[in-house]
Amino acid sequence: MKKSVYLFGFLALFTLSTAALFKMMIWPYENIILFTGFMLLNFGFLPTLFYKLYKQDVAKI
Repeated sequence: MKKSVYLFGFLALFTLSTAALFKMMIWPYENIILFTGFMLLNFGFLPTLFYKLYKQDVAKI
């Protein structure tokens, strides 16, 4: 679980930073890359992070 959180976090950060570079250089497809980065962040990284935190909290009880 920890590796998947790190993987999704890295992919989202890498994609968003690549989109920022594309946006500054006014290269094509920057909007598609930016959209993909936000989708990875919202539907990949955040759910796995919250699930991991929830499992840790339940294990403490």
